[in-house]
Formats: sequence, C-alpha cells, structure tokens
Amino acid sequence: MKLRFAPRDLLVAWLVATVFSGVPSTAVALLTGADPLEATRAAGRMLLPHATGTPMLFAAAAIVHPAVSLFWTGVFARFLPRRHVALWATLGAAAVALLDLRVIAPLLFPSVAALAFWPQFADHLAWGVLLGGTLQARMGRRG
Repeated sequence: MKLRFAPRDLLVAWLVATVFSGVPSTAVALLTGADPLEATRAAGRMLLPHATGTPMLFAAAAIVHPAVSLFWTGVFARFLPRRHVALWATLGAAAVALLDLRVIAPLLFPSVAALAFWPQFADHLAWGVLLGGTLQARMGRRG
C-alpha cells in the first residue's frame, strides 16, 4: 500500500500539532485567571488516575498526550485526502473532539470530562489545523 503522505512529513506534522495544540486552552486559562496547568494534570490522570502530585502528572501527560496525538495522526494519515488537507484535518479534528470530549472522556477519563468543553474543543481544532496545515505546506514545497 502506498502512503498518502511521506513519513517525514507525518512526523513533522505530528510533532508540530502535539507541541502547539494546547495553546488555545492555555491562553483561555491565562486570560480568565483559571489554572493553566489543569488540562495537563487531567491528561496525566488518564495514565495515573489516582496521582495528585503535579510532577508525576506532568510526566504522565508527557507520555499520554504524544501517544494520543500519534494515534490520531495515524488514523488521519490513512484517511485524509491529499487535496485540501488542512480543511479536512480540521473537520476531522472537530469530529474527534466530540468523540473524545463527549463520549470517551465521560466514560473513561473523568478528569478530562471535568474540563471546560470549549477550550478543549479549541485545542482539538488547533491540533487539526496544525497537523493538516503542516502536511499541506510540506506537500506544497515539493510541488
């Protein structure tokens, strides 16, 4: 089976999306005076649900967030069309956000379900924009 995207492009897109997709919720937290580390601790509790220490939860989040992002990058790599990649990745990320935040989190990850919905939704959209935008830009450079 021929890959839709070059492996290096997928790796770069995954890295960019993983590193920067938390910017919206962090910005909202900083602007509203909320705890900007709450989402990171919630991600850590996906792996260590009973942990309370911030350093341990940060370490767990450093495993969980890239792993979840890698999983979805693999799914998107399989199904995204090569045309209008950024648009389709953003739409796909919106669908993933609904699945993650309205179905999976309430069933399995209460700390994530307890987070404010819209900032987390914005993070998912940012992930899609970043993943798709990076893929599209890298494809465009090669012609």
